[in-house]
Amino acid sequence: MQLKQALQRAIENLTSHDVGSPRLNAETLLMFTLGCDRAYLYAHPERELTAEESGRYAQVVSERASGKPSQYIIGHQEFWGLDFLVSPAVLIPRPETEHLIEAVLELVPDRAASPRIVDVGTGSGCLALTLAHEFPRAEVHGTEISNDALDIARINRERLALARVKFHHCDLLQGLDGDGRFDLILSNPPYVSESEPEKVQRQVREFEPKVAVFAGPTGLEVYRRLVPQAWDLLLPGGWLLMEIGFSIEAQVREQLQGWSEIRTRNDLQGIPRVVAARK
Repeated sequence: MQLKQALQRAIENLTSHDVGSPRLNAETLLMFTLGCDRAYLYAHPERELTAEESGRYAQVVSERASGKPSQYIIGHQEFWGLDFLVSPAVLIPRPETEHLIEAVLELVPDRAASPRIVDVGTGSGCLALTLAHEFPRAEVHGTEISNDALDIARINRERLALARVKFHHCDLLQGLDGDGRFDLILSNPPYVSESEPEKVQRQVREFEPKVAVFAGPTGLEVYRRLVPQAWDLLLPGGWLLMEIGFSIEAQVREQLQGWSEIRTRNDLQGIPRVVAARK
């Protein structure tokens, strides 16, 4: 079978299963199967696939058609221009989470600064490692309750040559008391209510780690625990930054009584995405 024929069949398969961006997915999976770039696909449409290549491509397309995210199939996701390994043990890094990085860079514009930073619920390590990359002199920590997720974060730390980032197996900030206080605490916590699973896409509900998506009956459970813990571990004048879900800005702000300079950062669609507050 020629490359262009295999690609067209994959597009039709993904389209029939209501997979978004079927051509992009089909091309991504074919590049993964062949170990090539997109330019190669366009330059060699007549290339004959071997039986092994055709079989492997059919398998990964079938997985994607079932709803499995392409990132878990190919094992990679870009975040802030860096390449992160991902697996079903971690939430897939998303573009909207980059607003947390942007918010930090606004608060600390000097890249030569050396803030003490902790990323709560680090998952793949994308936030902690990105900030360590942006601030070469910063002391960066990441906490995570899942040992499987920590394994992925540590692999990413090695791949990105950021050995100075310290990862801790703990629940939110519990157990970090001995590491001193911090200038910045940030988190992309789970914020979907268990009673409203329809708020997230099917592939998120079925394939991404539930502990990283669903917070509890209200969706505010992690914020209620994190905010007082952050207060205790922040230096005076330090900042807490949290990603928030659609429609919960007011409820999250209610948790920040007693904090100062509370501000919200919207995403490109005008949806509140990050809430920041100063101690």
